[in-house]
Amino acid sequence: MARVRVRQHVNPLARKFQFSVKTPNWSEIYTDINKPLHIDIGCGRGRFLWKLAQIQEYQNFLGIEIRQPLVEEANHWRDQKQLTNLHYIFGNANYSLSSILASLPPETIKTVSILFPDPWFKSKHQRRRVVQPQLVEDLAKFMVSGGWVLLASDVETVALEMRDRFKENPRFHLLSEHWLTENPLPVASEREIATLNRGEPVYRTEFQAN
Repeated sequence: MARVRVRQHVNPLARKFQFSVKTPNWSEIYTDINKPLHIDIGCGRGRFLWKLAQIQEYQNFLGIEIRQPLVEEANHWRDQKQLTNLHYIFGNANYSLSSILASLPPETIKTVSILFPDPWFKSKHQRRRVVQPQLVEDLAKFMVSGGWVLLASDVETVALEMRDRFKENPRFHLLSEHWLTENPLPVASEREIATLNRGEPVYRTEFQAN
């Protein structure tokens, strides 16, 4: 399958993205639906999860992405490897995350990553950023106790805003006031690799659900 070309940024507040996600029958997606689940919000092409799912077979993985062609491409790559612990879903996390989480088996949402989300630099566009209070509240409602959240950006102001949004929610405990110097996961996203190759910093932080 040829690499799909899509717009780098789409407006999540546009009417065409205000839709309810039709969630699948998860037992038809995952071989074992009771494995701990890792959710990557804004997964892009999904290659980060694709690699991670092959390393950590004891977990299930779910990528959520607003650009449908990338979701179709990612599921194609999944099928090529016949991975039964990985799935990608087309949806707007700021609109439909709650319904996606509610449809998943209870007590399985263990880890979440939000990596290099669109920064939307202009003040008038910052409502388009993915980490909004409601998104944090949705995760707080459904994550298991002891669950873990990893946030990362190559824009410090965006990383600080994401960190502050999670700090505001009493369900989440910041594990360190300092940026993580190393990626705690065995796989890096494409954006992280490109950022580090340019010699630029990555701002990472992690939280635990109480």
